Amino acid sequence: MTEDARPAADPLVSGAEIARLAGVTRAAVSNWRRRYPDFPRPAGGAAGAPLFSLGEVRAWLAAHRKGKDVPDEARLWQALKGTAPGGLPGALAAVAAFLATGEPSGLDPGVASLAASLAERRSPAAVVTALTDRYLDAARRTGSDRVTSARVVRAVAHFARPVPKDATLFDPACGIGTLLAAVGPAAGPRRLGQEADPGAARFAMLRSALTGPSRLTVRHGDSLRADAWPSLRADLVICDPPAAEADWGREELLLDTRWELGTPSRAEGELAWLQHCFFHTAPGGRAIVVMTASAAYRKAGRRIRAELVRRGILTSVIALPPGVAASHALPVHLWTLRRPASPAEAADRVRMVDLTGNDPDGPLNPAPQQVTEVPALALLDDTVDLTPAAHVRASRRDVPAEYRELRRQLDERLRALRDLLPPLVTGPGTGSLAGASVPLADLARAGLVDLASGTPVSASDQLDTDYLAGFVRRDARGARVPQMAVADQRRYGAAFRALRAFEENLDALTELGRRAACLAYQGLTDGALAPGDPVP
Repeated sequence: MTEDARPAADPLVSGAEIARLAGVTRAAVSNWRRRYPDFPRPAGGAAGAPLFSLGEVRAWLAAHRKGKDVPDEARLWQALKGTAPGGLPGALAAVAAFLATGEPSGLDPGVASLAASLAERRSPAAVVTALTDRYLDAARRTGSDRVTSARVVRAVAHFARPVPKDATLFDPACGIGTLLAAVGPAAGPRRLGQEADPGAARFAMLRSALTGPSRLTVRHGDSLRADAWPSLRADLVICDPPAAEADWGREELLLDTRWELGTPSRAEGELAWLQHCFFHTAPGGRAIVVMTASAAYRKAGRRIRAELVRRGILTSVIALPPGVAASHALPVHLWTLRRPASPAEAADRVRMVDLTGNDPDGPLNPAPQQVTEVPALALLDDTVDLTPAAHVRASRRDVPAEYRELRRQLDERLRALRDLLPPLVTGPGTGSLAGASVPLADLARAGLVDLASGTPVSASDQLDTDYLAGFVRRDARGARVPQMAVADQRRYGAAFRALRAFEENLDALTELGRRAACLAYQGLTDGALAPGDPVP
């Protein structure tokens, strides 16, 4: 049967999907293809990624008693995947609409038949829930950033508590409504959303009608370019924005009134979404936004971060464990904003929580050593770095003890420097050593000097290595080595060694001084240090 002639309810499946259907490994499916001449031939795909007819695969599995029976739920899912030219969310919405109304408008007859059969044995709500779980699992496996991972949903729901029953919740990039449905009590809150994908927006509404929660309304459209809720001010705004989208509409929105903290650059789409969320936050209300870790320190967003801190809007930054987001293994952050109802409510400290050392499925309540409160003024430096780990680590430091130790090391280095600088006396005269000298290259050709390491090393007991190094320091290529007795070479070599030690200690002293000054500035400004009595 050709692909064009195949029934719409008999879609193509990959080797990985066959493995999941049969309950075996992908290696087992590959082995079947090699061992059994009657295994279904590829009906599509590429040579390295063939696709097979689901009907032919099911018949072969049954004939050979391989794997397990393919459940109707899996058949429905595979059929949906084969009839979703507009995307899976649209296909899911079509099934949900059919189960809710009984009208298979635009739905493939085979898919409708499978869905109706399943709903009779279970319930429309159970079918929709099962399909939703498969959709979310598929997104997790592919690392899609268009669907909020279950771990991120759990974290947002946890840190959003408490949510009053009469609250208004808003998600401007709600997808199929997973985050909206999970936050707050199941009954009570009014939940509003917007989604750019029409199929996802429709499915979110239909899914809510069949499975809950109640009072959910989702409008279709691009939230940044075409805000469908311009007058909405919500008690809690939650959002996992599509951060991977490079074009968020900056050129069209340069003068938009939502950028009250500053117009984001083209590369800072996340800060555009953050400000959109804050725009829709009611006085006294909160916003919790999922942000990539780099948004906390990127140079382009420094001014907007500074305004968040300066105006007392940012209340906390929570670094979640690596692996929480499905789209990548790096940590993501939750930024919590609050719109002060009055100047007195502006936050003067930011709570930093570092959970990056935790298991992604572990507890979300931080241990005392994972939390610190950072004064707003301490964040307003040249970088405005909001990375929790940096501030949590800094809060655990014993700054006075560290400062005392740096001063001790500085004193020790200063005392040693004078002794390291070699005593030198008047020499034989400027240029007097240039006459009787031998080019370094000649010494190397004669086998008296080894240049393999890039630094001349004596290969003869007639040459001192430190003596060589001292004379070729300024110009290794054109250097000439004065002809001198070995005893005199060793005297010069000792002086050169002392100079190198002096320079190394001087470099170390400079670094110690820099660290001591930075620590002193930090300690004096955040209260860890105070001025002492002048040293006599």
